[in-house]
Amino acid sequence: MHDYDLIVIGGGAAGIFAAVVAAQQGLSVCVLEKRATLLSKVKVSGGGRCNVTHACFDPKAFAAHYPRGSKELLGPLHRFGSQQTIDWFAQHGVELKSEEDGRMFPITNQSETIIQCLLKQASVHKVEIRLPVHILQIEPGFRVHLENKVVSAPSLLLATGSASEGYAWAQQFGHTLASPVPSLFTLNCPSSRLLSLSGICVQDARLSVEGHMQRGALLLTHFGFSGPAALKLSAWAARSLHDKQYHASISVDWLPQETIAQTTQKLLDLKQQHPHKFLSNLNWTDLSKRLWDALIDTSQYLQQLPDRQLIRLSESLHRDIFLMEGKTTHKEEFVTCGGVKCEEIDFRTMQSFRMPGLYFAGEILNIDGVTGGFNFQNAWTTAWIAASSIKKD
Repeated sequence: MHDYDLIVIGGGAAGIFAAVVAAQQGLSVCVLEKRATLLSKVKVSGGGRCNVTHACFDPKAFAAHYPRGSKELLGPLHRFGSQQTIDWFAQHGVELKSEEDGRMFPITNQSETIIQCLLKQASVHKVEIRLPVHILQIEPGFRVHLENKVVSAPSLLLATGSASEGYAWAQQFGHTLASPVPSLFTLNCPSSRLLSLSGICVQDARLSVEGHMQRGALLLTHFGFSGPAALKLSAWAARSLHDKQYHASISVDWLPQETIAQTTQKLLDLKQQHPHKFLSNLNWTDLSKRLWDALIDTSQYLQQLPDRQLIRLSESLHRDIFLMEGKTTHKEEFVTCGGVKCEEIDFRTMQSFRMPGLYFAGEILNIDGVTGGFNFQNAWTTAWIAASSIKKD
């Protein structure tokens, strides 16, 4: 005789959401969390506002935002994607709003709204939550040994995020891991000549590193680069940058909306039209004056600049090289690249192919998305599918 229908290990977004959905379907559920608080990443996400999902309603387009796991998530996103997430929270009293960049937040702008919604549903549906707990052992079956008690269930869901214990339990039950490395981090460029321009945001830039490229808003910082373009690049290049120990050359294209040839022609035309002006005084790009002054180092009139120098300037504006020497965690959005290999999971149910009754949800899987609500959607989607697949004991 089991104590519960389902034991969930992990009190983050995936674990609590799965517990709630399973309990709503009449299952008896117990959540075990090692920390003294639940939903800690939900609390800090989006600057304390909680970036719940993204306003992209085509599953194929949505799946394209995952450097790892896009193929596996495509089917699940058809069943429980961003629209279903919006609807679920609306049905439980939380309206979401979409911002210009597609990120979706509760209309209260408070992550606590999401936390209280989930905890209220857990309470209403009598989810038993134990915290903080220390798990000594998990036996097949599943018997979970705590310090002063043993609890059991025919189904076990691991929603432990990037915690090493979760990986170890997965391996205990026959799973293999893609080695975990950081994803979504800012780029340290200590030798950058732009460090004094911290706070300037370039609305459209293209960054390239190790064969990966991303375009978008770029934030200059006192240590290098941040903002959507840098964070997305770090996600796609997470493994190759880790292999290089975060030492690599980053190429920045400050004018991605035009080609080198087009920029060169503009410069040559400016020289002809304004021979007695300084290039730094001509407002011919959308770049800020401070940044423009840092990018070009000339106090000569345009007519004094040889054409070949203007050609070189054009090339440097499109291929400006900075040396990356390390990374900095983007605390609000930090996720892990790596985890339990997707081919060992049945994504129709989120059940293990290796151990019947064992399920997975969230970041413990080798799935990670770029910044913008995609990682939480992975949690909601995989948790919902797992919880919907588990039957009453």
